[in-house]
Amino acid sequence: MAVQKELDIVFDYGDLEVTEGISVFDSRFDEKFYYDGDDLGVDYTPERTKFRLWAPTASEVLAVFYKTWNGEAVRELPMTRDVQGTWILTVAEDCKDTLYTYRVKVGEVWNEAADPYAKAVAVNGDKAAIVDLRSTDPERWTEDKPPFVSHLDAVIYELHVRDLSIKEDSGSKHRGKYLGLAESGTRGPNGIPTGLDHIAGLGVTHVQLLPIYDYSTESVDETKLDEPHFNWGYDPKNYNVPEGSYATDPYLPSSRITELKQCIQALHDKGLRVIMDVVYNHVYDGYIVNFTKLVPGYYLRYKEDGKFSNGAFCGNECASERAMMTKFIVDSILYWAREYHIDGFRFDLMGLIDTGTINEVRRRLNEIDPSLMTIGEGWIMDTVLPEPIRANQNNANKLPEIGHFNDGYRDAIKGDIFIYDKKGFISGGDGFEDDIKRGIVGGIKYGGDIAQFADEPVQSVNYVECHDNHTLWDKIVISTPDESDEVRRDMHRLASAIVMTSQGIPFIHAGQEFLRTKDGVENSYKSPIETNWLDWGRCAENQDDVLYMASLIHLRKTHPAFRLRTAEEIRKHLQFEVSPKHAVAYTLRNHAGGDQDKHLYVLYNANTNLVEIELPELGAWEIRYGHESVANLESNRLEVSGIGIVVLAVTP
Repeated sequence: MAVQKELDIVFDYGDLEVTEGISVFDSRFDEKFYYDGDDLGVDYTPERTKFRLWAPTASEVLAVFYKTWNGEAVRELPMTRDVQGTWILTVAEDCKDTLYTYRVKVGEVWNEAADPYAKAVAVNGDKAAIVDLRSTDPERWTEDKPPFVSHLDAVIYELHVRDLSIKEDSGSKHRGKYLGLAESGTRGPNGIPTGLDHIAGLGVTHVQLLPIYDYSTESVDETKLDEPHFNWGYDPKNYNVPEGSYATDPYLPSSRITELKQCIQALHDKGLRVIMDVVYNHVYDGYIVNFTKLVPGYYLRYKEDGKFSNGAFCGNECASERAMMTKFIVDSILYWAREYHIDGFRFDLMGLIDTGTINEVRRRLNEIDPSLMTIGEGWIMDTVLPEPIRANQNNANKLPEIGHFNDGYRDAIKGDIFIYDKKGFISGGDGFEDDIKRGIVGGIKYGGDIAQFADEPVQSVNYVECHDNHTLWDKIVISTPDESDEVRRDMHRLASAIVMTSQGIPFIHAGQEFLRTKDGVENSYKSPIETNWLDWGRCAENQDDVLYMASLIHLRKTHPAFRLRTAEEIRKHLQFEVSPKHAVAYTLRNHAGGDQDKHLYVLYNANTNLVEIELPELGAWEIRYGHESVANLESNRLEVSGIGIVVLAVTP
């Protein structure tokens, strides 16, 4: 019997006689006990309920039943050991709305935990619930999705469910809830559209929701929602169940399921697809999570000294490379795609997940619908996972259909996010022109030293703001202490324009369109809601900026030249032009991507003074975008005044 003692918690990894002498840490464990069936968890009908749990290190397993979330057990039934270390039980009665857990004996220790494959839970998620999933479908629940061809046509809008509607001026009836996001017709200060109507009005294609699975009670206690609370939700508890704090009744297991489905249907009906932010790289607490209680030592990574590997800086890492953890991740993703009609997945700290798992997710999603998106944070992180199989930017060539957030482009545009006062290209920083060029081409190998991590543009997710770190506006304010807000606004608009006209997949953060501020707070994951909410008063004040973002999105959608499908097309049609310091210019030539215009000329200008530029002699240039920045356009000479973007065109 092996034990680990850390943080005053003792783990018993089991009796080797149960596993035929094979330790849970032995590579042979997966060969012996991998279970490839699709029936883990609960299968419910009114006549009977079947249970199957994978717990190969257990010598005994009980299914424990409850009537209430905080009451005593009303029944315990022994389960029977079956193939590949699974345990089964059939209860021949109607178990609908019954709560249950599993009690397992591992070595000399009894542990109790919720079912990792639970599809419903009681309030705060410590007990699983048996529900009839079909009864959770809302009255309108269709498989119709907004039309979508290429991932490169996406414009992603990142959003926290509670942020959107919690402020009183949102006009929402269901503030901070799934149903708040589902509401149409809401109005805010000065009668502006808010919520769902506001988002749809921008023209984005996808709404990316910060974690909506059930997350830790330590972050948000669902029994105390009348008290101040907020968390981003990057601390998973029950991966296959919606978070209860966004439901109108977290005590009713079916409520969160139905209301999330209503929310997704409402987004689809508005022409918006839904991306789910998923966190399979770590769990909220490696010591008490259901994985560890049920099969201690298996699901998480350990260093040679027996302690958790902690590349996530959250206390632990999931061992995605182990067969049953890979299976769990793939099963979970497919469940959300099928049951909730989710349209894409954003992998938090993807660099801690192995390439095999990510590629298997992509392969299985392609079988369902190739239009479902897969993007993630391919950061280079410290982990015991072997470097060649980490799903990070260094191994992007092994992840051909996966988008990586382009942090190099982000920092080039606005300045290093960790050096708060450091300027970037838009704010007059020196030496960023080549870095901007690397982002313009979508991170591909273009020529010379213009290259990043991508083989194809679909692998680059371009952004300057997300939930992490300072908002773009706050970063600009901190790094330009002597500038006016008018100039800062120009910088902010230029940053968004660069993202929206670069090759790859553009991504914006909720509120970026109206100069969102968090009052200088850099990491607001559990800051007061007043720091995080969407301020619709600020949106009303900055409607010109909202319209500017909408016009950028329209520009991108109108011109396929900004959405070239392959690296080969980019190298063929995109050519960099001569430009002064603090400016980058390029052309998209010969009807790039089938564009209606023969040639496009794009200038990103970060100079505040008047700049004169000689244009390539490709025909008669006319202004397509950025009239406000053009001081003069005459023959092949362009004069530009102030920070901004200019797009010119030569028609056929």
